[in-house]
Amino acid sequence: MGLKDSCQEVASSRPLFLTIYTTVIVGIVFSSLYVFSAVYSADKSSPDSTSWLSSPPSLSYVDSPFGQAFNSSLATTDGAAAAPAPPSQHGDALANPIWVAPKKSKMPSLKTFRLTKELVEQRVKDNVIIVTFGNYAFMDFILSWVKHLTELNLSNLLVGAMDTKLLEALYWKGIPVFDMGSHMSTVDVGWGSPTFHKMGREKVILIDAILPFGYELLMCDTDMVWLKNPLPYLARYPEADVLTSSDQVVPTVVDDRLDIWQQVGAAYNIGIFHWRPTESAKRLAKEWKDVLLADEKIWDQNGFNDIVRRQLGPAVDGDDGLVYAFDGSLKLGVLPASIFCSGHTYFVQAMYQQLRLEPYAVHTTFQYAGTEGKRHRLREAMVFYDPPEYYDEPGGFLSFKPSIPKSLLLDGDHTIDTHFTLINYQIKQIRTALAISLVLNRTLIMPPLWCRLDRLWFPHPGVLEGSMTRQPFICPLDHVFEVNVMLKEMPEDEFGPGINIREYSLLDNPLMPKEVKESWLDVKLCQGGTKDCEVTNSTSSPGVIRLPKHSNEETLKMVFSSFKDIKIIQFSSMQDAFEGFTDQKMEEQFRNRVKRYVGIWCCTGDHVPGHIFYDMYWDEKPGWKPVPPQTSADDHPNW
Repeated sequence: MGLKDSCQEVASSRPLFLTIYTTVIVGIVFSSLYVFSAVYSADKSSPDSTSWLSSPPSLSYVDSPFGQAFNSSLATTDGAAAAPAPPSQHGDALANPIWVAPKKSKMPSLKTFRLTKELVEQRVKDNVIIVTFGNYAFMDFILSWVKHLTELNLSNLLVGAMDTKLLEALYWKGIPVFDMGSHMSTVDVGWGSPTFHKMGREKVILIDAILPFGYELLMCDTDMVWLKNPLPYLARYPEADVLTSSDQVVPTVVDDRLDIWQQVGAAYNIGIFHWRPTESAKRLAKEWKDVLLADEKIWDQNGFNDIVRRQLGPAVDGDDGLVYAFDGSLKLGVLPASIFCSGHTYFVQAMYQQLRLEPYAVHTTFQYAGTEGKRHRLREAMVFYDPPEYYDEPGGFLSFKPSIPKSLLLDGDHTIDTHFTLINYQIKQIRTALAISLVLNRTLIMPPLWCRLDRLWFPHPGVLEGSMTRQPFICPLDHVFEVNVMLKEMPEDEFGPGINIREYSLLDNPLMPKEVKESWLDVKLCQGGTKDCEVTNSTSSPGVIRLPKHSNEETLKMVFSSFKDIKIIQFSSMQDAFEGFTDQKMEEQFRNRVKRYVGIWCCTGDHVPGHIFYDMYWDEKPGWKPVPPQTSADDHPNW
């Protein structure tokens, strides 16, 4: 029946039916308008349109007077049909695809980001939420953490911001973030500092707050990355209340089962652990929180270990590797250190490689040189996401092929003497490369560093007994070099210009732009005075230049002045490549700088103290030997 006919019928009907018909017709009109609007909206958001990627729903109206009045008007009376629920106070932005920046130009109010069950619910999937937290100093770690998870197609994540600078930065990048209300400093607090311990307490408070929401919690530190989706693995142990990583360095299993709890003598590490919202887990979290808040001197990880190990055993029935712990009711499992890796099992032992396993995660523990050392290790392993400009440094890069005789690597026993002989041989080449990098104003790509002995904080026989450390092995740069010092800004009047460095794996990184890798010049050292070996800035063949050994500062500047646009210059060797600086002040500044670049080896059990200082200029000291400081007056770096 058409609209015109309906109106005629209404006109000839009794008053009661007039009211009914009028109501029906008005309903039809509004329904038609609604359908038209829905169809139009669907067309605008069809698969052919990607505007939604950059235009998430606005959050602003819920904070406006109009929005508040509109929400109030939706209140229902007894017997009335329930009106559609208003948008949450968090808006829809937290449920948007990750990395999609909000369209709105104004930052929502801070209360929008309070941690609530409603907020967490927007990110939960299969009842699991993955959480990390930090301050602005760890922004790049957090971005890498999120990037790895999204690359694994995991979006059920949240980041706790300990300062508003981080919160705002993450929000505008489209990363689900909540406010921890910590009002923390935005700078790196340093391991072991009072603020560092405060961060640990924030973690416990966070766990205690989230568990009552009823979701499984995978809690992570920001200095770790996910390499494989861990959720299917964690789901293999549905009876576990808590699954924790550990500092175990000796394998207890050679497959992907849980570590054998009776053989795990190292500390449980709270940088990676999974909690289920069971009553036992909630009791553990509450007691852990209460203990830490009652005594600020207790380190959060020590507190966790003390409480969990209060009762350890017996094993839970079955062969899944769980154990009763804490109060006798909590079911605990220890994640295998071979695939939920520490900084030792991943970077030093490469345990997962030797056992032919796929690692799920790596946590940058067992490392030196602070936050810079952590970042550099992840970069060496090519699991840290840097911005594009990191791979295209102004001034270009300098690299070289390290030369190491087989005898220094493999002959003889692995002792302190043979270790230092090997390291010193490499230090001398690196020192030359640093000098040439300074002269040419290029960023040095560090070579892989070979070690015979491990480095730890305590006496050991060279490698940890029972571990899978191979000798020799490519060791992290922070085993020998003070990476934090190398990257630190120093006063130029005393130390000269800074020398940028990159990790040895840079050129193998898939993120390295093709156009950078293809802009390449090989430098082949030759003996001056021989045929085809003269000072020239002409290439001997396409992409190759011959350079006399023992070239000085002025020669290098002249030869390479024509190649400033070349992105990568690679020397065939650093042996005898550089004679020295012609500028005496520059020489002094360079020495002041690079002497501070090397650290210590630790430790021998034959002497107290047991550490031995590396020396950048060991070759200038006749009779130099790798011995610990003999007196307290000797116990200082060689500068």
